[in-house]
Amino acid sequence: MYADSETIRRILTGSGDTWAVVGLSANTARAAHGVAEVLQRFGKRVVPVHPKAETVHGEQGYATLADIPFPVDVVDVFVNSELAGAVADEAVAVGAKAVWFQLGVVDEAAYERVRAAGLDMVMDRCPAIEIPRLG
Repeated sequence: MYADSETIRRILTGSGDTWAVVGLSANTARAAHGVAEVLQRFGKRVVPVHPKAETVHGEQGYATLADIPFPVDVVDVFVNSELAGAVADEAVAVGAKAVWFQLGVVDEAAYERVRAAGLDMVMDRCPAIEIPRLG
């Protein structure tokens, strides 16, 4: 219901190439690190968003979405569901085209707000799993 195949395809192939990955740090044991690497291999620019603002995969990190000094196309969210709604609202505020909540990240009210603002959104899915399904 929150991840139809057409929306997934549109985000992965047409929403743009700059992905802000919220929760991405230099910690290689975290899922965000590996997913960001897959996104880069797929031709996406990955911008780390984490309180530490670390450089990851060769890209400068930022503490918040609002700190990023250039447009972001997709906001990929690797935070707990309790925090995800606020990130979704920030994504709308910075003018992102789409929001992607990772596996296990669910906030139905945030989904409704993002869609009402006119953005595409996928929830409880992983782009690293969905990319190979594009064919």
